[in-house]
Amino acid sequence: MVVDDNRDAADTLAMLLSLSGFEVRAAYTPTDALQQLAAFSAEIAVLDIGLPEMDGYELARRLRQRNPPFQGKLIALTGYGQQKDVERAMSAGFDAHLTKPVEPDALLELIARLLAAPVS
Repeated sequence: MVVDDNRDAADTLAMLLSLSGFEVRAAYTPTDALQQLAAFSAEIAVLDIGLPEMDGYELARRLRQRNPPFQGKLIALTGYGQQKDVERAMSAGFDAHLTKPVEPDALLELIARLLAAPVS
């Protein structure tokens, strides 16, 4: 799952992941993401932080607290890259934090590492 209110960014990232062999859904709002993830069992969700309605931190918290909780890995992909931003992402339930723009190979390597890690 890719969640970004910038449709071009979301669609481009979804295309990269699809071409890399992943089944991917894109959502452009947190509400849409919550609805899609209720029906689509994603192993990884890549969330932008600067989203409308609620930020990516709140979306991550809601995903982790819903019943049943989201069991996949969460990646923050954001323009916010200071240490305090990384710490905030981790405390919100993210498994990893990347700063935009991200190199495609770096994202794919991170996804491979996270998929190989045990589910928390």
